[in-house]
Amino acid sequence: MTGEVAIRLGAFVAVFAAMALWEVLAPRRHDLADRPVRWTNNLGILLVDALVVRLVAPASAVGIALAVEAKGWGLLPLLGAPYWLAVLLSVVILDLVIYAQHVVFHHVPLLWRLHRMHHADTVIDVSSGGRFHPGEILLSLAIKGVAILVLGAPAVAVLAFEVLLNATSMFNHANIRIPPRLEPMLRWLVVTPDMHRVHHSILRRETDSNFGFNLPWWDRLFGTYRAEPEKGHEAMTLGLDEFRDPRERWLDRLVTQPLRNGDQG
Repeated sequence: MTGEVAIRLGAFVAVFAAMALWEVLAPRRHDLADRPVRWTNNLGILLVDALVVRLVAPASAVGIALAVEAKGWGLLPLLGAPYWLAVLLSVVILDLVIYAQHVVFHHVPLLWRLHRMHHADTVIDVSSGGRFHPGEILLSLAIKGVAILVLGAPAVAVLAFEVLLNATSMFNHANIRIPPRLEPMLRWLVVTPDMHRVHHSILRRETDSNFGFNLPWWDRLFGTYRAEPEKGHEAMTLGLDEFRDPRERWLDRLVTQPLRNGDQG
């Protein structure tokens, strides 16, 4: 498990640093709202998430996959899928599972109370890619665990998926400018920042679109794709109406947000 932590931490630091530098050199929007406070607390909730998972969850997703692989459980071993195909299918299917989970978290009120903490950020940048409530992280781990068990996903595939999910979350939340000729082509292969930023619009009809993190195909396939925000990327308002007070950026407010009703308490 030490190797897994080293790989994931190394990838996180490398991608975060690259996106942060890109944001300085070529920002997409000129949002400068209280970056020291936002980054400190967004990274703080990421640390809280890691500690909660370590304390509560008996195994990581990769640990679950190692146990499943040792037992030979799951559909892919049962069907005799070649190892390379099992790895590829596992990464793609796990991405579909996360897309479906994301849709459900938007439409089930109790789950939305957990997920909305991510959407309450009024500025979207690389630090937003790790801003998720610990309750959501634990539920996501449980969902991935069931999917891994059913699939019989190889541990290598699960590790690759976890690294990709973290990396693409930072990439598609980053406040970076991609050349206009390249961006429309790139979003056929991966969820781009311009594609995902629409998902963080204050308009609910835009929030309920572009749910993908890694692969952009699911939104097109299931009719949840929206190409552009109504007001354009420079003029669109990000975040949620009920959580716009700057005090909501602080760690204690992030943790307790599912228990509160925004400006009403």
